[in-house]
Amino acid sequence: MTNLATLWEHVAARTAPLDGRSAAIVGACVLVALAFPPVWALVRHVITIAHEGAHAVVGVVAGRKLKGIRLHSDTSGLTTSTGRAGGPGLFFTALAGYPGPAIVGLGCAAVVASGHATGLLWAWIAALAVMLVWVRNWFGILPIVGLGAVLGVILWRADPQLIQYSAYALTWLLVLGAVRPVIEMQVQRARSRGRSGSDADALARLTRIPGLFWVVVFLGVTCALGAVSALWLVTGSIRWFG
Repeated sequence: MTNLATLWEHVAARTAPLDGRSAAIVGACVLVALAFPPVWALVRHVITIAHEGAHAVVGVVAGRKLKGIRLHSDTSGLTTSTGRAGGPGLFFTALAGYPGPAIVGLGCAAVVASGHATGLLWAWIAALAVMLVWVRNWFGILPIVGLGAVLGVILWRADPQLIQYSAYALTWLLVLGAVRPVIEMQVQRARSRGRSGSDADALARLTRIPGLFWVVVFLGVTCALGAVSALWLVTGSIRWFG
């Protein structure tokens, strides 16, 4: 019981959010790092984890039965579920993927702005553990275990400053990295003339609204949530514009 109480004290520990300048510098460093193709090719797996996790969570909430999650070496992913071949459940499941990283980033921004950087990293480890149960290919284990191991080492070091900067960097990664996959999807759609099998094309088949409309929706949502998240990170407080 004592060990559990100590662990909970560690998870629930609060620290003052970074000052605006430091938070902005972390964001700028992440943005610069994402501009390098080798870095993007590696950390994009984190975006894919959030993307497929959003499909899975929304699908279950919408009443569909989750079958499994696959994460591929090219940073693509696939979440499969069973249920009606149409209707709101499938619609919201398909809709959730691309905004997923931005939504997760918004939640992370709220947590770190509230001073719970340690709790955020523990929450990620718990979520990764749950997601690992549903992975259905061997490669898919690697990014989940790899990210969990990195976060575990950071928490094991128990350096409050390292934990805080890591939590901010992870949040900035989600906030800034959520937009690029939407653009990449549209490039792929243009090359395949709308036959890429993307979420936008799936939504187009479900709703008979052109796929480009859904691309614009994804782009608008990720940019808007990114702007709010950035505000929270830099100001250290949870508030809207104004």
